[in-house]
Amino acid sequence: MNFIVESFKQAFYLILHLDKELMEIILMSLRVSLTALFIATISGIPFGAFLGLKSFSGRNALITLVNTFMGLPPVVVGLFLYLMLSRSGPLGFLSLLYTPTAMIIAQSILAFPIVAAITHSSIVKVDPAVKLAAKTLGATSFQIAVTVIKEARYGIMAGVCAALGRVMAEVGAILIVGGNIAGYTRVMTTTIALETDKGNFELAMALGIILLLISFTINIVLFSIQKKGIRESIQWL
Repeated sequence: MNFIVESFKQAFYLILHLDKELMEIILMSLRVSLTALFIATISGIPFGAFLGLKSFSGRNALITLVNTFMGLPPVVVGLFLYLMLSRSGPLGFLSLLYTPTAMIIAQSILAFPIVAAITHSSIVKVDPAVKLAAKTLGATSFQIAVTVIKEARYGIMAGVCAALGRVMAEVGAILIVGGNIAGYTRVMTTTIALETDKGNFELAMALGIILLLISFTINIVLFSIQKKGIRESIQWL
């Protein structure tokens, strides 16, 4: 019991004194995850909106595929990217393996289907009267799409928050393609795994506390978005 208490004391000491190694790992985690989230957002929202607003052959198959990829195992993504980016792979000439860029690609792949699927789900749940009203007022197809997306904005924002939670907690894929290189590709989740194996529980606990705080913040934001969306829906009715 004393060992656990002492480990927590040392963990808080590292956090309060802004330990250099700790801060480098946190900043690398934020850099990789936020970049991946940005890529997934600017690609996932238009794709999800396209699925929600347009009718075309193969649409249902695409929707099923995107929904399936929401639960894509991270280690499978890591393995696939490793084979693609290794020296003998088709993209080996890019020399991206064991770099932050490879980690960003892996997390973008994991986040994209979450953003796209939740965007699609949010758009199809918008009251058809909104689209009809815009069409009656003479809105163009683009204006109608913007109006519907605006109505679905809280659901879409919730999807982005969910994707952020997924990439921040990810370890399998980025460990495979990033290599957990100290000072270069080491992030919070991979460091926790490594330092726990080494018996360095102070740093692992400090990073675990930071991850929990980030997760707690994401959930508060997600709850606030959902609550605001529900409140506006009630007012509209």
